[in-house]
Amino acid sequence: MATVKAKYLGNLRVECTHLQSGTKIITDAPVDNHGKGEAFSPTDLCSTSVAACAMTIMGIYAQEKGLDITGTEIEITKTMSANPRRIASIDIIYHMPAREFSDKDKAVLERVAHTCPVHLSLHPEVKQNFVFDWQK
Repeated sequence: MATVKAKYLGNLRVECTHLQSGTKIITDAPVDNHGKGEAFSPTDLCSTSVAACAMTIMGIYAQEKGLDITGTEIEITKTMSANPRRIASIDIIYHMPAREFSDKDKAVLERVAHTCPVHLSLHPEVKQNFVFDWQK
């Protein structure tokens, strides 16, 4: 059974519908590739998926250990390459909330982030740089 249905709307836009929830996402081609850049591009979604997936895995660990990582803010920078046009690198900075985390909890949270399915699914040539900014 399908998870998502998508429809090409023309003008380099695609409407994607998550079937279980009915949530819709519109993608648009980026300005540097014939688009208007008025919505997430497919490669923006891919890069964002890495960050959100890793955050979710960290959230699962945090719940299991009674840690509160609510409010973590994430910056995602995607860099494209030209020949072939593809994602070259994804830089993700996790600004962790100012709470008392043990060194062990910090190390495990950083380690489990790298076990997320999206991170592990991308080709090894796509550089994925995770940075953790532990607020004091």
